[in-house]
Amino acid sequence: MNALPLISIAIPVFNEEGNIEALYARLDALAHSLANECELEFVFSDNCSTDSTWSMLEALAAKDQRIRAIRFSKNFGFQRSILANYLHTRGDAVLQIDADLQDPPELLKEFLALWKQGYHVVYGVRRARPEGKLIHSFRKVGYWFIDRISEHPIPRNAGDFRLVDRKVIQALAEQRSAEPYLRGLIAGMGFRQIGLTYDRAAHVAGSSKFGVAQLIRLGLTGVFNHSLIPLRLATVAGIAILSLSAIGAIYYLVLKLIFPDLPRGLASLHILILFGIGFQSLLLGILGEYLLRIYRILRREPIAIVQDALNLAPNDIKL
Repeated sequence: MNALPLISIAIPVFNEEGNIEALYARLDALAHSLANECELEFVFSDNCSTDSTWSMLEALAAKDQRIRAIRFSKNFGFQRSILANYLHTRGDAVLQIDADLQDPPELLKEFLALWKQGYHVVYGVRRARPEGKLIHSFRKVGYWFIDRISEHPIPRNAGDFRLVDRKVIQALAEQRSAEPYLRGLIAGMGFRQIGLTYDRAAHVAGSSKFGVAQLIRLGLTGVFNHSLIPLRLATVAGIAILSLSAIGAIYYLVLKLIFPDLPRGLASLHILILFGIGFQSLLLGILGEYLLRIYRILRREPIAIVQDALNLAPNDIKL
C-alpha cells in the first residue's frame, strides 16, 4: 500500500491574532476531510509580529505536532516571508495561503486533483474580490503592465495562492533572491502550470495590511526583477539624444551657411551639452546591462534570519 503524500500548507503571518483561531479550525477540519487522500502539515512564518500572534502559535504547536513555525528577527517583507516558509516545508507539494482566509484552504482538494494529473504549479485566478473599484482597477492595470514588460508571461489576476510541487521548491532554493517576486519567479521557471478560477472572500477579521504603497513597491520589484526595459530605457534615451544633437548640428551648419551673421557660440554650446548627456546615458545604459547580470549572480544575502522556531530541530533551519 502506497503511503499518502504529505502536503505542506504554508502561511506567512504578521499581526494575525484575530485570524489564528478561525484559520486553525478550518485547517484542522480540512485535514480530517482529506484524511484518506493526504497528510497535512501547517508551516507558519511570523514576520516579527507585534501582537500575540506568536504566543498563539506557541500554544497551538504545543498541542499539535503538525504545526511548525519560524519567527524572524525583524520584518523582512511579505515575499521573503513566503520564500523562507517554502524552504522550511517538507511536503511533496506546498499550498500557500494567507492567514486572513480570503483564499479558501478548502480548494486544496481541487488543487490536488490537478497536481495528481501532473501539473507542477496550480495557481488561483481571482474572478471576484471584495474591494473598492479604485484599488481593483489599480491592481488590474498593475498586473497588465508587469505582464506586458516582463521577459516571460506572468499570470494576471493571480496572487500567491498556489500549490507548487517539491521540484519547484528545490528550484526556488537554487534561484533565491534577496528581493524575490515569487509570481514572476515561479512563472519564469517553466514546469507545467495551470490556473484555477475562484471568488475571493472578505476578511474574517481585521483589514488588509497591503495598501497602495505596498502594492506599488511590490509592483516595482516585479518590474525590476523580471524586465530589462527600465534599464534599456537609458540606452534608448542616450541614442535619442545623440540623434537629436546630430540633427541639431546639421541644422546649425545649414543655418550658418544661409545666415553667416548668426550669434556665435550659443547653438554650438547647446549641441555639445546635448551630445555629452546623450553619450553618457548611452555608456551608462551599456554598463547597466552588464552590471545587472553581475548583480543578479553575486547578490545572495540571507532571505531572512530566524530568531525562534516551533517543532523544528536546529538542523532544520535552512536560512
